[in-house]
Amino acid sequence: MGDEALISDAEFRLSMRHLAGAVSVITVGDGQDRTGFTATSVSSFSADRPSVIVSINRTSSSWPALQRYGCFCVNVLAADQQHVAQSFSGIGRRKGAERYEGAGWYRLRTGAAALENALTVLDCKLETTFHHHSHAILIGHICAMEIRRDIGPLLYWQGGYHDLPAAIDERCLEPDDFRSVRPKI
Repeated sequence: MGDEALISDAEFRLSMRHLAGAVSVITVGDGQDRTGFTATSVSSFSADRPSVIVSINRTSSSWPALQRYGCFCVNVLAADQQHVAQSFSGIGRRKGAERYEGAGWYRLRTGAAALENALTVLDCKLETTFHHHSHAILIGHICAMEIRRDIGPLLYWQGGYHDLPAAIDERCLEPDDFRSVRPKI
């Protein structure tokens, strides 16, 4: 067989609509140079050196900022944060720092924006980038994180947003509803 495509782009996209995914907003930059994007292509990578994988289209306006800053924050959205997902997906034609309007933000270790009340926040230093056709795969080392346990996740499936109820994992419980895990400096 040759390298010719066996399936069309449309067939591939239709198939991927069946893959339910947690919705995250990836933030990068500082001040008016802030930008970001909505992603369902986020996955854990290694627990030995806590890290995640994020996929980004290299035509994205966030790509140059990721290369410049070398850090990013994965904000895993809670069920009540669909408006944030829509803002960072470009709905309403918001770009750059405009996408941050209508939500509260703070910073952890790298300086990338962390979303208040996100399900979990993973503050990452970019370690490795792999290019594959139109996209890049980012591997980010998690430098700091925060976990919220009182609400379920926002999911994307079949072209729409959905939510699940919160499921408490007894292994993660602490006295507070919000747990912060920050490395010693």
